[in-house]
Amino acid sequence: LWEWDNHFFQVFVQLNEQADLAATSAKIKDVEKNKRQNAEQINPQMFLHPMRDWHLRSKFEEGVNVGGRIQYVQLFGIIGAFVLLLACINFMNLSTARSERRAKEVGIRKSVGSMRGQLVGQFLCEAMLVAFLAMVFSVALVQVALPWFNGIADKQISLPLGQPVFWAALLAFVLVTGLLAGSYPAFYLSSFQPLKVLKGTFHASRWAAVPRKSLVVVQFTVSVALIIGTLVVFNQIQHARNRPVGYDREGLLKMSMTDALYGHFDALRNDLLATGVVVEASQSSSPVTDVWSNSMYFDWEGKAPGSNPLFGFIWSTPEYGKTIGWEIVDGRDFSREFSTDTAAFILNEAAVKLTGLSNIVGKTIRFKGESYTVVGVVKDMVMQSPYMPPFPTIFTVDHAHLINVKLKPGTPVQDALASVAAVFKKHDPASPFDYKFANEEYDAKFESEERIGRLARVFAILAVLISCLGLFGLSAYVAEQRTKEIGIRKVLGATVANLWAMQSRGFVSLVIVSCAIAAPLAWHFLDRWLADYEYRIQLRW
Repeated sequence: LWEWDNHFFQVFVQLNEQADLAATSAKIKDVEKNKRQNAEQINPQMFLHPMRDWHLRSKFEEGVNVGGRIQYVQLFGIIGAFVLLLACINFMNLSTARSERRAKEVGIRKSVGSMRGQLVGQFLCEAMLVAFLAMVFSVALVQVALPWFNGIADKQISLPLGQPVFWAALLAFVLVTGLLAGSYPAFYLSSFQPLKVLKGTFHASRWAAVPRKSLVVVQFTVSVALIIGTLVVFNQIQHARNRPVGYDREGLLKMSMTDALYGHFDALRNDLLATGVVVEASQSSSPVTDVWSNSMYFDWEGKAPGSNPLFGFIWSTPEYGKTIGWEIVDGRDFSREFSTDTAAFILNEAAVKLTGLSNIVGKTIRFKGESYTVVGVVKDMVMQSPYMPPFPTIFTVDHAHLINVKLKPGTPVQDALASVAAVFKKHDPASPFDYKFANEEYDAKFESEERIGRLARVFAILAVLISCLGLFGLSAYVAEQRTKEIGIRKVLGATVANLWAMQSRGFVSLVIVSCAIAAPLAWHFLDRWLADYEYRIQLRW
C-alpha cells in the first residue's frame, strides 16, 4: 500500500464542465496535509494544473508557476520582431539615402499644389505596397520551408490558408510594418522646400547621414548579439554533454515489469544471462536517467532539529550497480550474499554531504522508524537534468517495477535485442517487447536547448544577412554618389585597395561600435539565461 507521503504516481482529474478550476483546487489544497502524520512542519499542498499549461507553463518554484517553455516562445517572438525591425531599418536607410534623387519630384508636386499630407500618404502607400509584396513572397517561402522548420521544431505546423482570420492578421501586420518602415522616410522626404529643390541648391545636410549611421549601428548590434547568443547556447550544450555522468549508458535498456513477470524476475534474469548477450539484469523503481520518488522521512544521529531535507529514494535489486556500472567510492555494493542488505542503504556523494556525516559507512539511518545500515557510497550520477547538480539519492534493496538490462559490449545490437526479446516472450508471450535505450533517454534531455540553438542560429544568419544587405545597398549608393571622385583618384594613381579602404572605413567603424554595444548587452541577458542552470559555462571575453 502506498502512503500519502509517497509522490510516485501522477494523478489525473477530469472536471465537470461547470466546475471552476481555482475553486476546486482550493478545496483539495489540504487533503494530503490532513491525511499525513506530523505534516504541519512540512505543510504539503495539492493543486490542479490544467492540461493546456503542461507543455508551456510547467516550471514551479515553491509551488508557484514561474513559466517554462513559454519563455522560449516569448524569446523567439522578440527575436523575430528584431529581425523584422532590421528589415524596416534597411527600408528607412535606403529611402532616405536616395533622398536627393526624389527631391525634384517632391519640389514639383509641392509647386503644383500638393499638400505635405498628400506626399506623406504617397510615401506611406509605397512602403505598404513593398510590405504587401513581401508578404506574398513570404507566404510562398514559408509554405516551401515549413517541412524543414517542422523538422527543427519537432512539430507538425501548417499554414491555415483557408481561414479569413489568418489573412486579416497578415494584412494587419502589413499595415503596421508599412507604417513603421515608411513613416520616417515619408516625413523626411515631404519636408523638402520646393524653392531650394527647383533652384538646384538643395543638398542634404551633413547631419542627414547621422540617423542612417545610427540605424546601421542598431542593425549590427542586434546581429552581433544574436551571434554571441548562438555561440553561448552551443557551448552550454556541449559543456553539459561532456559532463561525466557516473554510469555507463552504452547498451543499457529499460523495460517495464508486466503483471506476468512479477514474482518471476530471478528466472527471467537467469534466462537473460544464459543468452550470452547480456552482462547483467536488475530491477529498479526509477530509470537510470531520472529519480521518480523522493522522501524526507529520514533521520540520523546529529541531524539538525526541525530540518527535513529531501532525498531521492530508489529501490533496486542487488545487481543494479553492476548493471548500470556505478562507481563505489567507499564501502561495498549490494550483494545477494548478505541477507542483511534488505535493511541496508547506499548513498551517493550528494546525499552524504547533505547528511553532514563523516565516515558514514557502517552508520545507521532511520527511515519511517526502521533502521538501515549504510554499506556503501557511490560516485554522484547525473540522473536528472544534466544542467543541475546531482540530486541527493539513497538506494535500498527491494523489488521494483522497472527492468534494466546491460547488453554485452561488441555484440551486434539487433542480434542482442532479438535474443532478449525471445526471453521476454518466453516468460510473457501476451505482452509486446517494449524497451528504451538509456542513451536515447539521456539525449532527449538536450532537445529543448538544442532546438533553441538551432533556431537561434537561423535567426542570427537572417539578421546578419539582412544587415549586410542593407549595408551593401548603402555602400553601393555612396559609391554611386562619389563616381567622379573615384575616377579622379584612379587617374591620380589610387589603387582598388586604396579606394576600398576609403569607402569601407566609415562602415567598419560603425560595425566596431555595434560590437562594443552588443557585447555587454548580450552578456547581461545571457548571464541571466545561464543563471537557470546550476551546471553552466562561465562567460568570458
